[in-house]
Amino acid sequence: MRFWSETARVPESLLIANRGEIAVRIIRACRELGIRSIAVYSDADEGAMHTRLADQAVRLGPAPARESYLHTERILEAARHCEARAVHPGYGLLSENAEFASEVVSAGLIFVGPTPEVIARMGNKVAARAAAQLGGVPLLPASPRNIVDAKEAAQTAAAIGYPLVIKASFGGGGRGMRVVRDPKQLAPALQEAVRESTASFGRGEVYLERYVDRARHVEVQVLGDTHGQVVHIGDRDCSVQRRHQKLIEEAPAPALSDSLRAEISASAIRLARQVHYCSAGTVEFLVDTTAQQFYFLEMNTRLQVEHGVSELVSGVDLVHSQIHIACGEVLPFTQADIEIRGSAIQARVAAEDPWAGFQPSPGQVNRLRVPTGPWLRCDFGIESGDSISAHYDSLFGKVQAWGPTRENARKRLICALSSLDVDGIETTAAYLGQVLQHEDFATVAHDTGSVERTWKPDPATRAPRAARPLTRRVRLSTSQGVIDVDVHGRQSRRPPVAGSAGRATAGAVTDAPPPASRPSSGEPVAPIDGAIIQVAVKVGDVVETGDLLAVMEAMKMELAVRASRAGRVEAILVEVGHVATRGSLLVQLSALPLNIGSDAGLGKEEHVSA
Repeated sequence: MRFWSETARVPESLLIANRGEIAVRIIRACRELGIRSIAVYSDADEGAMHTRLADQAVRLGPAPARESYLHTERILEAARHCEARAVHPGYGLLSENAEFASEVVSAGLIFVGPTPEVIARMGNKVAARAAAQLGGVPLLPASPRNIVDAKEAAQTAAAIGYPLVIKASFGGGGRGMRVVRDPKQLAPALQEAVRESTASFGRGEVYLERYVDRARHVEVQVLGDTHGQVVHIGDRDCSVQRRHQKLIEEAPAPALSDSLRAEISASAIRLARQVHYCSAGTVEFLVDTTAQQFYFLEMNTRLQVEHGVSELVSGVDLVHSQIHIACGEVLPFTQADIEIRGSAIQARVAAEDPWAGFQPSPGQVNRLRVPTGPWLRCDFGIESGDSISAHYDSLFGKVQAWGPTRENARKRLICALSSLDVDGIETTAAYLGQVLQHEDFATVAHDTGSVERTWKPDPATRAPRAARPLTRRVRLSTSQGVIDVDVHGRQSRRPPVAGSAGRATAGAVTDAPPPASRPSSGEPVAPIDGAIIQVAVKVGDVVETGDLLAVMEAMKMELAVRASRAGRVEAILVEVGHVATRGSLLVQLSALPLNIGSDAGLGKEEHVSA
C-alpha cells in the first residue's frame, strides 16, 4: 500500500481548537510530521496534559466552553498571536461549525476539515437527507422540514407512525434526541429535545424520523481529497450505546453479509461524491438486521472519537491524511490499495458511575496506570495528578485492542480494561468489561437498545474502591512553571471540586469536618456540581413524590431533580444559570397536612434531591 510522501506539504504550525485526548492525539501527529503544535486552554484546563505536550499554549478564557473553546474570536486571536498556519478542530466543540470554518479560511488559515459549504449542508440533518436521496441512499420516513410547533409535530408523527425519534437538526452525539413511542409522550419529549439542542448547539431546530427497534448502528469511514478522489477505510459497528451515546465501537462491523457490507460502503461513497467531500468524514447508517435493510442516519463532517479502530485495521493514519488533504495533496492510495486486516475494538472510558445511573464523576485523578502490551492502543488526555472538570464531556480516555479475529480482540480488550487503574474518580471501565463479556455481544446478538434494555450494571463487576492515600501528589501552576507537590492529610468527605487540571483545588484535602452550613448526609441534596438549566416549579406549587423540580447539567449530561415526597414549594434556592455545588439544597418544601382540617404536619420542612 502506498502512503503519504515524506516530502508532502504540511503547514509549519497548527493550532488545535480543542482539548483533552483528541488534542493530545493531534499534537502527537504534529510531532511526527514536524509541525509546531499550538494548544489552547480555558482556566479549568490550565496545566492540562495537552498544554504540557504542545510546543506552545495560549489561554482562551474562563472555564465555560462558550467563553473559551466555543469563542471563535478568541481562538482566531490565539492563532494570529502564535502565527499559526492551520487550525484543526478535533471533534465536538466547533468541529462541525460552518461559520467557524469559514472564519478560519477568511483569516488566511488552513482549516483541517471539509469546506464550510459542505459542513453547513451536512450539518443540517434535513438538508443532509436531501443530499442522500439525490445520491440514491436509502432513507427512513421523516418530516420533510424542521418542526415548527407541537401541533405540526403531532400531525407529522401521525403520518410517520410510532415509534419515532426526535432529532436535533444541527447537532450530533445523541444530544437533542428523544425516542417517542406514544402520542402522549410527544409534547414533553419535543420540549426536552429543543431545550437540549439549544443548550448543546446554540440552535433548537428538530425534525422527526421513524425509529427502528433492535437495529444496529453501522458507519463507514471515508476520505476525500480536493481533486475529486474518494475512498472508504472500511466500516465500524457502534451499536453499544446508552442514550444514543456510543460506549464501544469496533472495526470492521461484525456479522454483515458481504453483499450488505458492499452496498453500505457504496452508498457512503456515492454520498461523499455527491457533496464533493474532502477530508475525513463518517457516513452513519441504521441497519435493520431482521429485514437486512439499511438506512441513512447522518454524515459527520469531522474526525470521529472511534477513528482509532479504523486506523488499527487499515494502517491509514487519519489525522495525517486530514492534514495532507487540507494542504491540497492528492490521496496516495486507491480503494484497491486499502486492505482491512483483523479486528479492533474500542472502549470509551468516561468519568461516570454506572452503578449510580451513570452519574458524572468529576474530580482529581490521584493515580492513572494504563494497560500496556502488544496490540493495545490507549489514547488518554490526562495523567496522574490531573483533574477532570465538570465543565466538559466525561470522556477522558479510550482503550483499543487489535486481534487477528474479533474474538481475539474482544478478549484482549477485556484483559486491558481489567488492568486499567484509575484512583480518585468513578469510571465506566469495569462496566464496559462486563458488556464485552456478555454473551449477546460475543455472538453479535445485540443492538442499539441492549444497554438500556438488558445490560444493567452488575454489582459483582464493580471495581473495589481503593483507599485514599494520606499523602498525594498534586500539580501546581506557578509563575515559575508547573511543579509537583506532596500534600499530606485526610481526604475530604466531599469529593474535590473539578477545578483546573494541574492546580490545587480548595477543599481537595483537609482534616476538618464538612462546614456546619452544609446539610448533613441524611438530607437530600444536589448530587453533583452542575449548572441549573431548568427550574420546573414556582413558590407555592404543590408537588407529589417524583415530580420534576429542576434539571441540572454536568459533563454534557442532564440530571433530573425530583421531589422525594409530596409538599409545598416554600423557597427556590437556585435559578437558571446558577452553578449548584454538590451537597447544596435546591428547593425547600414544607410538608402537606396529613389530614384536611388538622394541624398535623404543618410547619414541618422537607428537602429534595435527585
